[in-house]
Amino acid sequence: MQLDIYGEAIDSLSHASYAMDPIPRDGWQKVCRVVDWLCENWDRTDEGIWETRGGQQHFTYGRLMSWVAFDRAIRSAQAHSRPADVERWTRERNVIYDEIMRRGWNTDRQAFVQTYGGSVLDASLLYMPIVGFVSPKDPRWQSTLRAMDDELVSDSLVYRYDPSASPDGLLGQEGTFTICTFWYVDALARSGRIDDARLTFEKMLTYSNHAGLYAEEIGPTGEQLGNFPQAFSHLSLISAALTLDHALEASRD
Repeated sequence: MQLDIYGEAIDSLSHASYAMDPIPRDGWQKVCRVVDWLCENWDRTDEGIWETRGGQQHFTYGRLMSWVAFDRAIRSAQAHSRPADVERWTRERNVIYDEIMRRGWNTDRQAFVQTYGGSVLDASLLYMPIVGFVSPKDPRWQSTLRAMDDELVSDSLVYRYDPSASPDGLLGQEGTFTICTFWYVDALARSGRIDDARLTFEKMLTYSNHAGLYAEEIGPTGEQLGNFPQAFSHLSLISAALTLDHALEASRD
C-alpha cells in the first residue's frame, strides 16, 4: 500500500489536461472512481514512498500526495466543467491540510517529519512547496529546510532519511538519493536560496556518467548505485533545471 501514487498520477493527468485536451468522459469517470476511493482510504497506514520494511505507518508524504490528488481533481473538475462530488473532495482535502499542519509538524524539531507523531526528517517532504502545499517562504517550511540542511545534506548530496533513527528493516548503509538532491535544488530555488540551488545543481552534474545519466543513488566515493539509469532521477533533474532557470531569470529582472 502506497497512498502517494494517487497524487502523483492525478497530478500528472491534471498537467496533461491543461497542456493538451481535457480528459475524455470515460477517463474522467475512472478518475472520479479513484478519487472517491481515496475519500474512504487516505487515512490508512501504508509503506510510504520508500517502501520501508519497518511496518505500515501514517507517513506524512502519503498524506501530502493524497492532498494533491484531491486538489488537482477539484481543479480539473472546475476548469473543465466536469461532473464530480467536488464538495466531498474539498472537505477531504481540507481535513488533510489541517491534519498535516497539526500532526505532521514536530514542534521540538521545528520541522515537518516523516510520520505523524515522529521526529525523523524525510527528504520526500522537499516536495511540499513543489506541489503548492506550503509557500516556500512560509516560516514552517524555511525551518524544515534548515533542519534538512543540517541532517540530511552531505556536501550538497541528500539522503532520504536517517535509517539509524528510523529503522527500515534493511541491512547496511545506503548512498544519497539522486531524486532527493534534485528536489533539494528545486526547493532551494523556490525558497529564494538561488546561489545554493545553483551550486548544488552544478555539483550534481559532475556525478553523472559519460553519457550524462544517473543511477538511483550516489555512493560515498561518487559511484553510481542502485537502478541504472533511473527514470525518476532524470525527471527530477529536468524539473529542478526548469525551476532554477526560472528563478535565475527572475533574479535578473
